Amino acid sequence: MSGCCGPANYASVFGPRVARGLAARYRLRGPDRTTRRVLDFLTARGVDGASVLEIGGGVGEVQLELLRRGAARTTNLELVDSYETEAAALAAAAGVRGRTVRRQLDIAVDPGAVAAHDVVVLHRVVCCYPDHERLLAAAADHAERMLVLSFPPDTPGIRASLALLNAFYRLTGRSFRNYLHPPEAMLEVLRAHGLRPVHAHRGRLWQVVGLVR
Repeated sequence: MSGCCGPANYASVFGPRVARGLAARYRLRGPDRTTRRVLDFLTARGVDGASVLEIGGGVGEVQLELLRRGAARTTNLELVDSYETEAAALAAAAGVRGRTVRRQLDIAVDPGAVAAHDVVVLHRVVCCYPDHERLLAAAADHAERMLVLSFPPDTPGIRASLALLNAFYRLTGRSFRNYLHPPEAMLEVLRAHGLRPVHAHRGRLWQVVGLVR
C-alpha cells in the first residue's frame, strides 16, 4: 500500500537500531511476558511439526521459540529489511537457519504470494497497519489451524499515549502512525473468515487473543 504503509515510512521508525535493541534484549532476557502468552497459547494447542507464518515478526524471537517447542518451519513477512541482519544472527546461533524463511512482502496487498500455514502470528502488528480489515482477512485465510494476535487495549490511557506518539511522528516529519482499531471489529473480521476465539487475555498494555479454525 502507499502512504503510511510504504516501506520507507516503516523504516523511519523500525530501523536497524531498533532491530539491534530487540535482538540484544532477547539474548539477555528471552521472550517478554506478552510474547510468552502468545507462545503458551500455541504450544498448549500443539505446534509439533507445524508450519508457522508470522506477519511482522521483527528479529524472529517468536519463531525461534516455536521452533524450539516443536514447530517444523517458519516464514516471516516484513515490510522493511531493517531486521534481517539481526534475525539471521539469532537464527544461526539457534541452529535453525535452514528452517526459517524471511520475505519482504505485504500480505494484505499480495495475499497470493505466500502459501497458507498451520499457524499464523500477528504479534504487536495490527496497531501498526491502517487497514485492519484487509490485513486480518488475509492473515485469517492463511491460517489452517490457529491464529494468535496481540494489540493494545482500547483504554483512555492507551488512546492518550498513542495520540502523543502520533503527534511526535508528525512533528518529526514521519508519515508512520499507530492505530487503535476496535477489538470487536477485528474479531468480527476473523470470525467472518472461519476462525473462532478460544482464548483472551487483557493486560494493561497488550491484549492477546487466540483463535482456531
